[in-house]
Amino acid sequence: MNLSRLYMNGWRMNAMRGIVRRWALALTLFAGTSVLAPGVAHADDWGCQVLLCLSNPSGPEQYGACVPPIERLWSALRHGDPFPTCDFGAGGSQGTSATNTFASSGYCREDLLHWGGPEQSELLCRATGAINVDIDNQLYTRVWWDVAGAGSTVTEYYGTGSTQVPSQVPYDPSQSAALFLQQSEQQGGQSGQSGGGH
Repeated sequence: MNLSRLYMNGWRMNAMRGIVRRWALALTLFAGTSVLAPGVAHADDWGCQVLLCLSNPSGPEQYGACVPPIERLWSALRHGDPFPTCDFGAGGSQGTSATNTFASSGYCREDLLHWGGPEQSELLCRATGAINVDIDNQLYTRVWWDVAGAGSTVTEYYGTGSTQVPSQVPYDPSQSAALFLQQSEQQGGQSGQSGGGH
């Protein structure tokens, strides 16, 4: 095995271990302060909890402390409520934010697009929405929510140590429909050439 590959794999493993350790610490502190000092809560705590949980590379509900705020978020978004905000205080955390975009054929993951509606003639997305979490003005995670039903999510991670392809560069969900249609046309052309088809 090539030494540079061993070095890269070791670096990625160390980066992932560091991320997991920071997550465990952050969630322990979050859970501890929620239990020990519930009366000290601020109006913006929910938005900060949501932001923290959505930035988890392994999914927003991996840890028990994240389940209540994230379930509350799904319910709020389904009812058309605005996305919660997080006030970082005087020091702030510029470049850190989360935004929800409702999914459609014009904004979807390519693998979540499908034909539906009357006569299977309408291009639809199997997710209700996508939440993009930026840290230091860079896309860190994208969480597709209500995938093929309420409560199911797909998390894409683009932070340090990410294994997303290609080259950790986020794709543009607004381009997925064009790619999906292009592949559908190519598959249709191939089945027409082989004498098959409908």
